[in-house]
Amino acid sequence: MTQWASAAFRTGTRTGAVIIMLLITAIPSVTFASEDMYREFSAITRGKGDQQLFKKLNSEAGNLDWSKAKKTTFKGNLRLLKVAGATGDSAYLYMVRNVDGKLYILSIPSENASEEDKALYAGLDEMLGDKFMFTLMVAEGRSYSFARLSERPLRTKLDRIFKISIVLMLFFVMVGMGLTLTVKDFKRVFWKPRGMITGALLQWAVMPLIAVGMGRLLGFYDMFPFIFVGIVLIAVSPGGVTSNLMTFYAKGDLALSVSLTSFSTVLSLVFTPLLLALYCANVPEVTIPVGLIMQTIIILVIIPLAVGMTVQARAPKFATKATPIFSALGVVALLFLIIAGIFSNIEIFTDTERYGFKFYSAIFILTIMGMLTGVFIPKLFKISNYQTRAISLETGLRNASLAMALALLIQDYMGDFYSSMFVTSAIFGLLMYIAGFLSIWFYKRFLPVEGEPEFEMKFKTDDEVSR
Repeated sequence: MTQWASAAFRTGTRTGAVIIMLLITAIPSVTFASEDMYREFSAITRGKGDQQLFKKLNSEAGNLDWSKAKKTTFKGNLRLLKVAGATGDSAYLYMVRNVDGKLYILSIPSENASEEDKALYAGLDEMLGDKFMFTLMVAEGRSYSFARLSERPLRTKLDRIFKISIVLMLFFVMVGMGLTLTVKDFKRVFWKPRGMITGALLQWAVMPLIAVGMGRLLGFYDMFPFIFVGIVLIAVSPGGVTSNLMTFYAKGDLALSVSLTSFSTVLSLVFTPLLLALYCANVPEVTIPVGLIMQTIIILVIIPLAVGMTVQARAPKFATKATPIFSALGVVALLFLIIAGIFSNIEIFTDTERYGFKFYSAIFILTIMGMLTGVFIPKLFKISNYQTRAISLETGLRNASLAMALALLIQDYMGDFYSSMFVTSAIFGLLMYIAGFLSIWFYKRFLPVEGEPEFEMKFKTDDEVSR
């Protein structure tokens, strides 16, 4: 395990550093006019503003002189806003968003339109959330820019690969985690409760408070609310396999790390949506879809975790052989997911006002503060250095892949115009490797471990007795 894990971490760290340097040096170009317009439209779906505006815009789009429209082609996303309880043209508004942030109101063919025009729009709702190449006719209205399809949108290959990868990656990672778990891993909370309870409190109580405080202190709450939500999303996500691997390299209590990860993963079904809603309830223009988050965690986390544990219980020899493969696949897939996701959205990083030095610093400091807090608080409770290393890494390193998946699935529902939640989770997924290796260096100097730890000896005795 040491060889493949070491190679994977070295590759990921080098690649991540190059990407981050490229992003930091990007040139600003995005304006905020379209985002303000999108916020105005989103407010209408919540019962605020001009409730007849959608009907007026759909009517204006149909009455424009399209003979003077200009043809343009660009990469972008389709967006749809709906008003609950409304009917007809007042109930919806379709938009096309260029990757540079420019927003166009999409003209929808009337019932009397030709079959050729209607065919271009077939399955429009199925295109939501994906990235396409659009060929449009663009015309200027009285106050807004309008567009109509002149060719069938073509989904980009990178986006298709990325969306499939995130589902498969999460599935394999959680199955792989389940292959390493037994009932005994969950019983450790009773056998050695001080380390487990301290770790759980740091993960679900202290870490979210650090994220909320940092987000407010640095102004993200007011200026860029979806970055704030992204920071909180990271902090209320459970631990992942990265913390287990880092604990292995740090020579910490790997058994405790695995137990904390599995324990927090199960608890995430309740605590992730609950804490996200609690801390983001008053964020301007943000509504947390608690039900959708719980459904996603059940499908992409709990079920594959249960599958892996079932295989471990019924075929332990196979599980032992398959675990290194799944673990390596998880690390590689996570890095691929982050890199593919960033490069498929690379244009948004030209917005250096949003994604500038303060943004990258905040993400890096968040994980560092989590790990430092995970050192100082356990020492107050006289927890051994061996266990403190594991608790520290479990506190600072989160399941970035789950955070990214949740961000992608809820961004359209929440109106996250620039995918800021996903970007925040992806950058955290890269920077946490750097922070993890720095922490390992810190542990060697300030948290020395000598001899065979008591916790390890206890479980060796338990195993010997059982045999």
